[in-house]
Amino acid sequence: MLKSYLEYFWKAKDEHSLHSPFVFELYTQIIKKSEEEYYAYAEIEQLRKNLLNTTETIEVQDFGAGSKINKTPQRAIRDIAKNATKSASIGQLLFRLVNRFQPRNIIDLGTCLGITTAYLASPVPKSTVYTFEGSESLLKLAQTHFKMLGLSNIKPILGNIDDTLPATLDTLEKIDFAFIDANHRYEPTMRYFEQILSKSHEDTVIILDDIYWSDEMKKAWQNVIAHPQVMISIDLFWIGIVFLRKKQPKQHFTLKF
Repeated sequence: MLKSYLEYFWKAKDEHSLHSPFVFELYTQIIKKSEEEYYAYAEIEQLRKNLLNTTETIEVQDFGAGSKINKTPQRAIRDIAKNATKSASIGQLLFRLVNRFQPRNIIDLGTCLGITTAYLASPVPKSTVYTFEGSESLLKLAQTHFKMLGLSNIKPILGNIDDTLPATLDTLEKIDFAFIDANHRYEPTMRYFEQILSKSHEDTVIILDDIYWSDEMKKAWQNVIAHPQVMISIDLFWIGIVFLRKKQPKQHFTLKF
């Protein structure tokens, strides 16, 4: 990943290189607005702090590519909070994106401890966040966190995402926002993307996590941005954001974050 980050670092541009009004506004007003504090940030970050300080352990069932740090089922909650949850900067960026686009139906693939899910659910109380997790113990713990944070717009879905995602999508008319952070392999990532795409519309926002995590994820990201329905793609190294806006010319941006 170090080599990939160095390549990204040298390619990444800022707002002075942007000629797309849509991307310029998104970058300057949403992506770069990291210094702005929203009401939910403190509560969610206090939860993260509590989890980092706990000594409890949990048995995790993993259907995906697994952890690069810990391969055993029995894991310390503090280690999961440290290594398997998104950083505050990424979680808060997701919050700002949801706040900006005001989606009603949100797909969250990979609940884990629920920190990222909480960031997705907090900005728009009228939204529904369908969060998918394969490990029953993790999902139960996440649900206690949602209750602590007073979040009632989250619908937890337990089971193998290979089965639960298509079954859930069959019940939904459309998807407005999706965060794909589940099985970090090429084939499942592309399959989840295509399935979500089948229920997407012109204003849907789709975000892929860990796009440089492995060669398979890099390949998946390259195929996603080349997809004919993807018109705007933004590489922020840690995540990739795609838009399906048909009125825009197809463009790819690598931006500093």
